[in-house]
Amino acid sequence: MKGHNENQHFQPERRRLFLVAIAGLIVGAVVISGLIRSAESSFFCSLAGSKARAAAEYTVTPIQLRAILHYATSKIVPQQSFGEVSVSFNVLEKISPCNFLVFGLGFDSMMWTSLNPRGTTLFLEEDPKWVQTVLKDAPNLNAHTVRYRTQLKESDDLLSTYKKEPLCAPSKAYLRGNQQCKLALESLPEEVYEKEWDMIMIDAPRGYFPEAPGRMGAIFSAAVMARQRKGSGVTHVFLHDVDRKVEKAFAAEFLCKKYLKKAVGRLWHFEIPSAMNRTVGDDGVDSFC
Repeated sequence: MKGHNENQHFQPERRRLFLVAIAGLIVGAVVISGLIRSAESSFFCSLAGSKARAAAEYTVTPIQLRAILHYATSKIVPQQSFGEVSVSFNVLEKISPCNFLVFGLGFDSMMWTSLNPRGTTLFLEEDPKWVQTVLKDAPNLNAHTVRYRTQLKESDDLLSTYKKEPLCAPSKAYLRGNQQCKLALESLPEEVYEKEWDMIMIDAPRGYFPEAPGRMGAIFSAAVMARQRKGSGVTHVFLHDVDRKVEKAFAAEFLCKKYLKKAVGRLWHFEIPSAMNRTVGDDGVDSFC
């Protein structure tokens, strides 16, 4: 969610069509949620009857109404392309309401919240001033400012040396309070540690100049959270800007190519299974992949 520094440029007509498409996705989510809710409450009724009741029974959330209005009238587009957005939307269609953790806050944040009605969508952003700017227009968003211990220029060294720190090892790694492993995001809001996240979107922090935090810690921490999942199913991890060296290298190391489900544009979608019942591999190597 790089809206304040890495926004894409669109021709006016293309931009208008894109925003209409985003608003359409939100409307579609409203309709689909209503149909699902109606079907669950009246399984033996006819499909036609279910559709009629859905319109009467389903209550649109305030954030959905605000999002539809926002994207229908805005001149600023989300940072991801429509194809990239659709990858996450297709998963939300299946599992929402869910717990959705998003690294980054930007022009698409209201969209993500509205596509997960009655679920929990939490945004983590590095820039406190940017958080204030976004929340002025979207006060209902659940956003927190977070601190990163890394810089992009350290990425090569972090990747080559993390295995020397025992608490970075996949079988021993944890996040809250783990100061020994520099890749671990050890001081996030308590809500992050207390919940089990069904979806994790990594579209921040900034990673396009040497002193920027880079996404090394976010990628590592997403992998740790996914591997420690206790509930059923997989953790869906979405990584944006995979055309960049650091994102690509850290994804290969921690999110694993064998878990890559889909690639569209500059977005990769991983489905990472829990490793709670997994031990060190037969070859004795303690590896994320």
